[in-house]
Amino acid sequence: MIVVGAGIVGLACAWWLQRRGHQVLLVDPAVGGAPEPEAGGRSGSRSALGVLMADLFHRDRGRAWELRQRSLRLWHLWRTELGRRGHDVPHRAGVLVLAAEPAETERLARLAAAKRDLGLPLRLWDRQRLEPLLPSLPRPCLAGLHSPRDGQLDPGAALAALAADGQALGMAIRAQAAAALEPHRTGWRVALAGGGHEEAAWVVLAAGGASVTLLENLQGAGTTGGPLEPVLGQALELELAAPLPAAWPGTVVWRGINLVPRPDLEGGRRLWLGATLEPGLGADPARLADLRHLMGAAPDWLSGARVLQRWQGLRFRPVGRPAPLLEQPAPGLLLAGGHYRNGVLLAPASAAWVADRIEAGGDLPSQP
Repeated sequence: MIVVGAGIVGLACAWWLQRRGHQVLLVDPAVGGAPEPEAGGRSGSRSALGVLMADLFHRDRGRAWELRQRSLRLWHLWRTELGRRGHDVPHRAGVLVLAAEPAETERLARLAAAKRDLGLPLRLWDRQRLEPLLPSLPRPCLAGLHSPRDGQLDPGAALAALAADGQALGMAIRAQAAAALEPHRTGWRVALAGGGHEEAAWVVLAAGGASVTLLENLQGAGTTGGPLEPVLGQALELELAAPLPAAWPGTVVWRGINLVPRPDLEGGRRLWLGATLEPGLGADPARLADLRHLMGAAPDWLSGARVLQRWQGLRFRPVGRPAPLLEQPAPGLLLAGGHYRNGVLLAPASAAWVADRIEAGGDLPSQP
């Protein structure tokens, strides 16, 4: 089978299928070390911060909730297995969501009560619990909801681990772009941008906007597929004057902005800050400035940090449909896309859905 796309979702699908005994070919120019498209620009997966917010999700039932819970369990198993095989994926447990106004405090209190009814260990921290934390949290800060099972993992390390272990298990790679897709007597034929083609009974599309382009060229072949729109995010890496203490509560989220400690870098003096959520293809400098200074609420230790790098990443979300898109547009063809801001979190559950569909038989192309 062929997996098109080597972002976190595509690599997760390819690795999981290979691990389950299928022979997989991964098609994407990025696996050959192709450079990023522009200075400061990255693919969606390589621009991600890797924040895993499953228990903190605002719902407690339905498809989106179940995908998050399945992924949280799988990431624990996957990191353990990859670590045993020599591929570590750095992980930091805990996410603290802060309330900056009374209405947000009430919402977090209701969420904490609902999740406790499910047996989840979410705890509401009042101002007395938050005030002693050093360095100081952004202000205003009225309360916080802490989730010890949620956390953050390094997306770059996860990509490298899945690629290296997949190849060790026998996964094949074509470092080329998929130029076209067409039905074939053996299932599907994927034409490659550099010439030639590959054939397989099953093809998994996990290549963001490129998946939409490939599907659009198949409209006459009885396929279906929803449109995707680009969403851009900006982020910063900062160097702090002093290391963040180990007692700092994992990733902190303030008014939708993620403060992600990197204890594995420079003795704990690195912090990722992001990300914006902007429509279209162009990054807004004003949005980046607001991010850098937390809209004027950055504490002194954060304002004084040195910017080491800034980057932007493009991802795609469904138009008029819930994310992600996990569907079968045609016999033998699966789409795993449109994750936009939850690709790292939902990669394992998406891969499991793909494997379940294939191993259940699904719908295969009719043979002549």
